[in-house]
Amino acid sequence: MSKRSKRCILIPVSVLLFCFAVFIAVPKTVYASGFDAIGITEDGADNENRTIINDPGTAQTGEDLRELNVSNNLSITYRNGEGNVSGTLRILITLTLVALAPTLLVMMTSFTRIIVVMHFVRSALGTQSAPPNIVLIGLSLFLTFFIMNPVMTQINETALQPFEAGEISQQEFFDSALVPLRQFMYGQTQAKDVRLFLDIEGIESVATIDDIPTRVLIPSFIVSELRTAFIIGFLIYIPFIIIDMVTASTLMSMGMMMLPPTTISMPFKVLLFVLADGWNLVIGNLVRTFY
Repeated sequence: MSKRSKRCILIPVSVLLFCFAVFIAVPKTVYASGFDAIGITEDGADNENRTIINDPGTAQTGEDLRELNVSNNLSITYRNGEGNVSGTLRILITLTLVALAPTLLVMMTSFTRIIVVMHFVRSALGTQSAPPNIVLIGLSLFLTFFIMNPVMTQINETALQPFEAGEISQQEFFDSALVPLRQFMYGQTQAKDVRLFLDIEGIESVATIDDIPTRVLIPSFIVSELRTAFIIGFLIYIPFIIIDMVTASTLMSMGMMMLPPTTISMPFKVLLFVLADGWNLVIGNLVRTFY
């Protein structure tokens, strides 16, 4: 190591050692006198400018709890039925519900079957991005609103309006709102899927739909929806597969084996879909499967 490098290292080290020696040498009374000058006692409390009126943990009743002026703290307090959740935690819970609610509502409605069938239609046609995803999702959402309208109307009449009028409690609101949704899911769920999750849950037998837990009914409904959507997608694929097979056989007989059959068959598949009014047939029969 050269002398210049040693000098560059020794200078910062010497400065740090000097500052540390000065810090050790200064008496404690100097700090104490400085704190007294600004009104801070030895235990660190600012008697004149403190923002905390009462220390945490000093509340005895619910009124004392609400009067606590504690900032930037995440606290949950529950005592004798008087609960208090801090604003930070409320925001966290709200954001979590906002993130999860769309997923739960999508999986508990007709949206799953519709969007899967729409993607099967696009794949069968051979068009990579026509219609685009935003169009398929938007169409699926509006069809979902159309199909779920009777369920939403019943929820509004039996749960939402009485809750807003103060006739029922929050727990009764959730129970009443869940009944029409459970009836819709149960009507679209196959018995073997319900039996599968009942066996996993360890429930031997149920007499009515009310005996089926919601945690069992929801995954059973999703599995049934996926099975039904794939069956519909298979039926949609059949005429387009025939067109692909005829096109591939024709090209092979003509010796044009280097030409991809999908390049020639895609215009014919689109022509067949348009002439047969495919969107009307697919969407109309798809919506009728829920009735």
